[in-house]
Amino acid sequence: MDASAAVSVEDVSKRFRLYHERNQSVKAALLRRRRATYEEFWALRNVTFDLEESKTLGLIGANGSGKSTLLKVIAGILTPTDGWVERRGRLAALLELGSGFHGDLTGRENVYMNASILGLTHRQTEGYFDDIVEFSGIEQFIDTQVKFYSSGMYVRLAFAVAVHVEPDLLLVDEVLAVGDEPFQRKCMDRIKQFQRDGRTIIFVTHGLDVVRQLCDRVIMLEKGEVLVDGGPLDALRTFRDRYAVETPDIDERGNRRIEVAKVTFVDGDGRPRDRFESGETMGVELQVIAHEPTDDWAVGVAIYNHLDLLVYGTNTVLADVEVPPIRNRCTVRFMCRDTPMVEGQYSITVAVHNRTETEHYHWLERTASFRVFNPQNEVGVLHIATSFDFQPE
Repeated sequence: MDASAAVSVEDVSKRFRLYHERNQSVKAALLRRRRATYEEFWALRNVTFDLEESKTLGLIGANGSGKSTLLKVIAGILTPTDGWVERRGRLAALLELGSGFHGDLTGRENVYMNASILGLTHRQTEGYFDDIVEFSGIEQFIDTQVKFYSSGMYVRLAFAVAVHVEPDLLLVDEVLAVGDEPFQRKCMDRIKQFQRDGRTIIFVTHGLDVVRQLCDRVIMLEKGEVLVDGGPLDALRTFRDRYAVETPDIDERGNRRIEVAKVTFVDGDGRPRDRFESGETMGVELQVIAHEPTDDWAVGVAIYNHLDLLVYGTNTVLADVEVPPIRNRCTVRFMCRDTPMVEGQYSITVAVHNRTETEHYHWLERTASFRVFNPQNEVGVLHIATSFDFQPE
């Protein structure tokens, strides 16, 4: 093991058996006179890496890529079929809902039991107990059996115990997505404090924004093998390119007196494109057909990010744009002069309606998607052209 490594994973592979027709008992096996049939499935294949102390590693990949299996192997819950794992320091792991808890015990009893599993003595747990309960926010239910807890309460108490045992290595699976938003913010604040304290963290998550914000390094798995091992920006670009979000079945509504026949993304020169850089000119070109001539019509666009957050929305009424009468066909081009979004994938909703929005002619929800790239390492929702200026005195 490297002297500077908190975790060393060397040529780790993990094989499972997938049973197609499994015998339920010895008697069934004798009566059937045959063995249960199965096929071998390799969840991990030859995974190797060293993680330095005080670093935060993100594990990403599509569902079934081996992320959670790898985390369980690192935690020692699963034994690798081949290869080995070495760790240094006290470990705390949040791997799946309710792990380490007993449903028939109260929250109080589970705190002591879980803390002992993580290496604390009874006296040490007593010293942390009040802080654990306060952090979890479930004081009212601490003496209730945890089998009556909601999933959010499970996560609150489990995370509170894990972060109060002062681990050198913290393993976190997607389980934190179960908590409500205020508690997730509290968890993120504690994890950032862990980073400042120099602790080592490994995340498994589908939250790509969290990966970019918190991780020093990212490993992307595909079918159990390491596809990318590098900086967050390169890994997330690879992930988004490989698993680009497909536009779902479009939600259309309206009486179609006026119909949007085609939606195209274009650049500042009017050339069709679906990839742009932050700060670049981006346009949306709509081919509109009027089945009934009218003077009363308006056009709207709305842009959403991958979390379904409305990034921007407007229409010709809000923008106080004069719309000419439409008799047959019309091309409408909405231009954004300086694309103000950070790197990511976005979708667009377009609509044609009357000026008072009391009659919808044609509404297309999430009708198309585009990508934004940015060479800068920035987080958040908006790309803002900024600079730093220093004037020593």
